[in-house]
Amino acid sequence: MSVYFVVLLSVLAGIGHRGSKVLVSLSALDAGANAFTVGVLAALFVVFPLLLAVYAGRVSDRLGVRYPILFGSAAMTAGLLLPTLHDSVILLFLCPALIGLGQIFFHVSIHNAVGSIGAPEDRTRNFSTFALGASISTFIGPSLAGFSIDTLGFRSAYIVLAAVSLSVVLLALAFPGLVPPRGEQHDDKEGRRALDLLKDAPLRRTLMMSGVTLTGIELFSFYLPVYGQSIGLSASRIGLVLSSYAAAAFVVRLAMHHLAKRFGATEVLTGSLFIATVIYAVFPFLTEAPLLVLAAFLLGLGLGCAQPLTIMLTYQHAPQGRSGEALGMRLTVNKITQISIPLVFGGIASFGLFPVFWANAAFLLAGGLVSAMGLRKAGLERGSGA
Repeated sequence: MSVYFVVLLSVLAGIGHRGSKVLVSLSALDAGANAFTVGVLAALFVVFPLLLAVYAGRVSDRLGVRYPILFGSAAMTAGLLLPTLHDSVILLFLCPALIGLGQIFFHVSIHNAVGSIGAPEDRTRNFSTFALGASISTFIGPSLAGFSIDTLGFRSAYIVLAAVSLSVVLLALAFPGLVPPRGEQHDDKEGRRALDLLKDAPLRRTLMMSGVTLTGIELFSFYLPVYGQSIGLSASRIGLVLSSYAAAAFVVRLAMHHLAKRFGATEVLTGSLFIATVIYAVFPFLTEAPLLVLAAFLLGLGLGCAQPLTIMLTYQHAPQGRSGEALGMRLTVNKITQISIPLVFGGIASFGLFPVFWANAAFLLAGGLVSAMGLRKAGLERGSGA
């Protein structure tokens, strides 16, 4: 039962966090902010997650997951309430910073909690359920923010999202027995360096795969609208292509547990990278909306389960007592990827959109080959051990 309760907390927190990104941007524009200011506000969501992800993981390892979950959701609630107090630019800038601070403590700890529930053989099913919850919050959050703005106004929209985020605090306090007190893996050793985690080859490969898959996901969401516009697609057709990707991601997450059980989590992750490689390679040759919808759906099938699998494998490969720290390291890698990759591929885009898709295909192919070589090496080791 507790896994569904933890996923419920994640969905509610995700709705508040996803919705806040839309709300902060639109409220800033409504107040007369320029594009640069909106970009700064977007960056403030990432500052604390980038700097404190590993530390937040250590906290969840040492203190358990319950208190960071409470602190994180309370901080997100406070951040959402700040703009309702006064029409101040300072408060608007503090809002995404405080939301980002709360989100990183909540996010790492909720991952740690999901991994700790049940027996090891239940882990794939638990993370599959968690991934479905993430899909739900990704869909509801922006929509709730948009409808709240149109019907109630900006200030009331902040209150609506703050109420959703506050419900996480209230539920966690009302049903403390349903939240694992601490992760399965914990100890009290001090003086360990986060970079020591990278000495473990399977964990290092998993962190690399997380960054690679995130690149494929982020670039598709950013460059597909640009590509669609360049070939004359209407906004509704571009939206349909993006929606087909989201639908496929949801579908494959329903089957993720069965796929991982039959073929192995790392094997499924490796296969997803090769599928994404092929789709990215052929995408620039597609100009008809039905073919683009089909390609986006196949890409969603490929990458939809990749990120949940990297979370599970990070937890699985983490050294004893350092699962939260390893999950924090994964998020640090992801945040660095989110910041650096658009800059790199933005430079490539100056030569046209075709090189962007092909460069990303090559990046995904390299990631798949690294993962495949790791599988081969692990198979040889098992064989020699036998």
